Order: sequence, then C-alpha cells, then structure tokens
Amino acid sequence: MSESQPSPDAPTPEELRKALKAFKKRLKLSRLDDESKLGHGPMSGGKSSGIVAIMPPMQYPKAIWEKLVEQGRLKYAGQGLYQLVTK
Repeated sequence: MSESQPSPDAPTPEELRKALKAFKKRLKLSRLDDESKLGHGPMSGGKSSGIVAIMPPMQYPKAIWEKLVEQGRLKYAGQGLYQLVTK
C-alpha cells in the first residue's frame, strides 16, 4: 500500500466534515437548552451558557473524534468530553 492511500479504517474527509458539523450542532443545541433555563433569561441578567465541552454524537466512532483532535479542530477535555478549538 502506498503512503498516499489512507488505511482502510481511517475516516474519510467527508466523514470528518459531517462529524464536525454534527458536533457543532449538538454543542449549539446544548448551549441553547442551558440558556433557556430559569435564571438565564433576558430579563434576569442575560447570562450566557457556560457549556464549553460536550460528549460527541454516538453515531460516529471514537477514531473520528481522535482524528479531529489530531487535526487541531477539537480538544479532548477529559472524561469523554470534547470542545471546539477557537482560533
């Protein structure tokens, strides 16, 4: 096998793109859910969500999340949680 060919179990760029999109959507929804709770409303001080790390969607294997960490797109926060890398 040549070096330019990815290994058969390596995630494809398309899988990585879809997984990252799903991660961002789940993070956004988690933050919106947290902000909608009592005490975070616009009339009560307007605090934003403190959620920075989440568990990634289960429909993607761990190898995809590890590859995204390796690429610098996500950061492993410990205990199965990942967070977006801000640039």
